[in-house]
Amino acid sequence: MLSHVLAVARQGALVEDAFGAGQIQGDVPVAEAKVRAAWLYYVEGLTQEQIAEALGLSRIKVIRMLAAARSEGLVKIRIDARSARQAGLERGLVTAFGLKEAVVVPAARDAASVSALVGYAAGLWLSDKLTDNMSLAVGWGQTLHLALRGMQPRQVEAMSVVSLLGGLTHSRSINPSAVARRVADMFGADCFQLTAPVFVSNAEIRDALWREPTLRDLLDRARAADVALVSVGDLVPDSTLFREGLLPQSDLAGLKKAGAVGDLVCHFIDAEGELVDHPVNRRIMAVSPADLRGIGLVAIAAGGAHKEHAIRAALRASAAKVLITDEGAAEALLAGGAKPATEGADRETRHGQ
Repeated sequence: MLSHVLAVARQGALVEDAFGAGQIQGDVPVAEAKVRAAWLYYVEGLTQEQIAEALGLSRIKVIRMLAAARSEGLVKIRIDARSARQAGLERGLVTAFGLKEAVVVPAARDAASVSALVGYAAGLWLSDKLTDNMSLAVGWGQTLHLALRGMQPRQVEAMSVVSLLGGLTHSRSINPSAVARRVADMFGADCFQLTAPVFVSNAEIRDALWREPTLRDLLDRARAADVALVSVGDLVPDSTLFREGLLPQSDLAGLKKAGAVGDLVCHFIDAEGELVDHPVNRRIMAVSPADLRGIGLVAIAAGGAHKEHAIRAALRASAAKVLITDEGAAEALLAGGAKPATEGADRETRHGQ
């Protein structure tokens, strides 16, 4: 990994070009200097002042390089320990919701950081679960996009990744299909994409697309996956579907009136985990929440106390056995009590059946 970074670095700009005047002996390029600084700080334990002296830079430039190394993913930090509070919340969630596992991250300093913390934990969790010959189904959203930062790339033999949703014609950084593709690239896996728009014009087009043999094959692959990692959206203007313009803000009022509390793989569900009766739900090209129930192990990654009702509904809809969340959501979920998920996978109408 280090040799790859250095090889790329030699083609980049020099340190003084990016971080201001200053010299490292031999005019070392920026990317290489960041790697050197990261090794000295995180591995050798040098102070920022000592690194500045060793590299011939000011302390301010070292601080900037270390920050850049973190933000660009050159440095990944893993904390395996749990506080007593986190451990207690995890045990409470497992008991209350009949889970196999719960992962609770500390409360974020601000609401905007919740997705980053939960996503990072989800990436670490998934990396630990992957084994040879495994099939993984992947959703999308801001939290799963940020989960990529926590994943530990390596070669996993005979692994496959299946996207649970269609894509966008105007590609964005969190395009549903892009998340699955990037996960597959990290682990050397085959990637199976749902090659249709995530939202189509009407139910007739949706049903016709699901009759296509290649898409039926993808649906079968998704249903047979060993593990699924999905996230949950709530009904606010800043949720991914509305913020990214996949749905107009004007749909919010109608969805709330129909009883929706959030979305799971772009399907809007009520507090009991049932699909709501709304036109949007009839034109989605995505594997349904009912289909998730047949997957070997479903994990939901979502946080924030404001998502309590959406997370609770998603647990019921998917029969998920793993929840990756934060302290705020965990406390809200436990304070509100729990209802066991309804057994059986036939509560919802499956696409094209």
